[in-house]
Amino acid sequence: MSCSRRKFLKSTLKGTLAASVPLSAFRFLSPAESRAATESTGTPGTRWGFIVDTNKCVGCGFCVKACKKENEVPYDAPVTRTWVERYVVTRDGKDYIDSPMGGRDGFTDPKIRGEEIPPEEITKAFFVPKLCNQCENPPCVQVCPVGATYQTGDGVVLVDRSWCIGCGYCIMACPYGVRFFHPVYRVAEKCTFCYHRISKGMKTACVDACPFGARQIGNLLDPEDPVAQIVQTQRVAVLKDEYGTKPQVFYIGLDKNVR
Repeated sequence: MSCSRRKFLKSTLKGTLAASVPLSAFRFLSPAESRAATESTGTPGTRWGFIVDTNKCVGCGFCVKACKKENEVPYDAPVTRTWVERYVVTRDGKDYIDSPMGGRDGFTDPKIRGEEIPPEEITKAFFVPKLCNQCENPPCVQVCPVGATYQTGDGVVLVDRSWCIGCGYCIMACPYGVRFFHPVYRVAEKCTFCYHRISKGMKTACVDACPFGARQIGNLLDPEDPVAQIVQTQRVAVLKDEYGTKPQVFYIGLDKNVR
């Protein structure tokens, strides 16, 4: 997209027109979205799904570092495509949550958000990795006015950087808080399941980096795939099921305090 076209779309969609006309009235298809709709892009017979085993996560941060390096997210930026949260639950039922720099450097500070919790008051503590849920019904795709956010034939939601106008609608629409503005490219950004890797038969960067097997990715439509077998035979949970987005990231051992 030329610079002048980008500026024109930004000024138009974020100005008077965006304020007065419903999104559906100016819903354009991006070139990438058009290809996805007409060429059945994606691996046939595949629906990518992700497993997070919270029982195995130790909060080392290796996944966050690998993700930043693989996907061109500046190392010291306070944003990342995937992150790890630390949960500490006390006897009075309160939960304390933090994720310094997305958990990039682990959790060596015993204080949580500057508060030191006496060990005898802690009933449980655990780590929860988070990433884009690659929803079957993605609200971010529905609200993008220019088609920069689109869904492939195998279910992965991607962002066309060259087409994104930075309006922020997708960031506001995501109930999981996984989207952000890229500090360099100044466009909407999020986890893509490392689509450039999995479409070539590789694992995601975070899966490869996890030394404890807390993360797995696979084909939900293949009954022989380990990920599909886990979803079918084990007790798994998804985040914020009440939104009806049908997340494709499934959690093992998800605690009721996680939100």
